[in-house]
Order: sequence, then C-alpha cells, then structure tokens
Amino acid sequence: MVKHIILWTLNPDLTADEKAEVKKGIKEGLEALLGKVPGLVSIKVNVDGRLDSSNCDVMLDSTLESPEALKAYATHPAHVAVADGKVRPYTVQRVCLDFEV
Repeated sequence: MVKHIILWTLNPDLTADEKAEVKKGIKEGLEALLGKVPGLVSIKVNVDGRLDSSNCDVMLDSTLESPEALKAYATHPAHVAVADGKVRPYTVQRVCLDFEV
C-alpha cells in the first residue's frame, strides 16, 4: 500500500467566499474518484477545521494499492480533469509526500 498525501496553499488573491467554493470543488472532485480510478483504496480531502498555526489550506490523504497504482492514478483522465479544472487554477503551492505502508 502507498500513502499519497498532498498539501495545497490556495491563491491568496481569492476572497474568503471564493476559497470556500474552491475547497468544496476540490473535495467533491477528488473524493468522487473513489471507485473510478483502479487501485485507489481510499481518499479524503480535509478542508475544514484548519487552525491558525497551519500554513496550507487543503490536504489530500489517499491510499493506493501500490507504487504502480499511484503512477496510474497520476495520469488517469478523471484525476487529470479534477487537477486541471478544480485544483491547479486556484493553488500557488503543492507539497507531496508518498510513502509505502
């Protein structure tokens, strides 16, 4: 199994309302990939409960069956559509940690 964790920082030029909508879109888009992307075992996007001590806005916590499944996930058309349409246009920083469990 592979854990795939991403932290994003949203564009600071977005208003609070825009940030809320973007977070909702990211969460709905990515969590909808479960059952559509082979090898994706679990996926959760955390957008609420952020403390002031945080230095990012959104967290993806996902589990995939293998390193090969992670590679396939990265290029799967459904994932690419969410990344290109709901994530990349609104984020200014991405941090990734992938590790085997």
